[in-house]
Amino acid sequence: MTTEQLILSKPATDTFCSIELTGSKSESNRALVLNALSSGVVKVRNLSSADDTVVMEKALNTSAAEGIPVVDIGPAGTAMRFLTAFFAVTGREVIITGTDRMKQRPIGILVDALRELGAEIDYTEKDGYPPLKFHRDFKQKSRTIGIKGDVSSQYITALLLVASQLPEGLMLEIEGELTSRPYVEMTLALLQECGISHQWKENAIIIPAQQFSASTITVEPDWSAASYWYSIACLSDKADIQLPWLKKNSLQGDSRISGIMEHFGVKTTFSETGLELSKVSSQIKEDFFDLKDCPDLAQTVIVCSAALGHNATFTGLETLKIKETDRIAALQNELSKIGVLLLEDNGYYHLDSRGLHFPETISVRTYEDHRMAMAFAPLALKIPRLVIEDPKVVGKSYPSFWDDLKKAGFEE
Repeated sequence: MTTEQLILSKPATDTFCSIELTGSKSESNRALVLNALSSGVVKVRNLSSADDTVVMEKALNTSAAEGIPVVDIGPAGTAMRFLTAFFAVTGREVIITGTDRMKQRPIGILVDALRELGAEIDYTEKDGYPPLKFHRDFKQKSRTIGIKGDVSSQYITALLLVASQLPEGLMLEIEGELTSRPYVEMTLALLQECGISHQWKENAIIIPAQQFSASTITVEPDWSAASYWYSIACLSDKADIQLPWLKKNSLQGDSRISGIMEHFGVKTTFSETGLELSKVSSQIKEDFFDLKDCPDLAQTVIVCSAALGHNATFTGLETLKIKETDRIAALQNELSKIGVLLLEDNGYYHLDSRGLHFPETISVRTYEDHRMAMAFAPLALKIPRLVIEDPKVVGKSYPSFWDDLKKAGFEE
């Protein structure tokens, strides 16, 4: 392995292993904000080891030195959204920036909402995009604000996380359809664990001003990370994969992968200590998938479908173009290397797998996107020599991914 690429193979087409996954990045990042807002009254256990979580924790502990501190969150989109709300309402004078790609990811909707609440935020380069400069002395000017529901649930979560600490609380009116609803529900459930009550009436979420209760959030293992093991189980001839400590009744929207993969012949058996995946069928029972509530599963499910030659249709992928990369374009580019087309048609995405073939070797670009690397890695079950470019990108959410693949019989 070099710093630029990893060559992956899987000599055996059966997979039997037990893998302990890192804590959920989604839960960890929310919990860290609640810990900081509560001045430690809310404790956190089993934090994710993901780069994004490490960046978030460091940023929240930034102390004022001489001049205005600059917080560089790199490619961490969740950290950018959550910290924007945190710094805005806590009156911290700070500048937040990130990678070149981060500077291309829009944040104007969230900034506009925070300005309406009373925050003073400046764009230091291009209007509507990071970097951002925050000013001291937040004074709340409004209790009710509206925000679009179909752009990014992280904007909504960022506002909900800080709502209870606003002098007047917050009434958040969600305009239009809400995408990724489970992520908003996760946020509200974690707030409730910390003693923060809310009301959700039609399109409005109301959180009064209130204090946190002494509590401990125990972060569940990451269902997004689990999704790659579902894909591995599906593409194996036989599989028995143990994933300890995952819960059937999870707060994480990506737990939907268990139901989705039932259609691909992967059975999930839950127990008190976690779950077991087994390959029970090679027959696919579904050809239409709405991923509006779990867009982070899109690359996993689409690549898995393509590798099976399954001409499925997908919808609910609106947010994929503003992620770490344009994930639609990235999928189209890389799937073409195995002869599969992903065709866009007015919000619907159709896989055309008639040209599917598996070369002896292909090289997969990852586009600075952790999910591209991990979604394509299971293709090593079909392609003798799979080259993954920039393999370190997985550190963003699942740093031990390549080591865990070795436990499952993959070879570098």
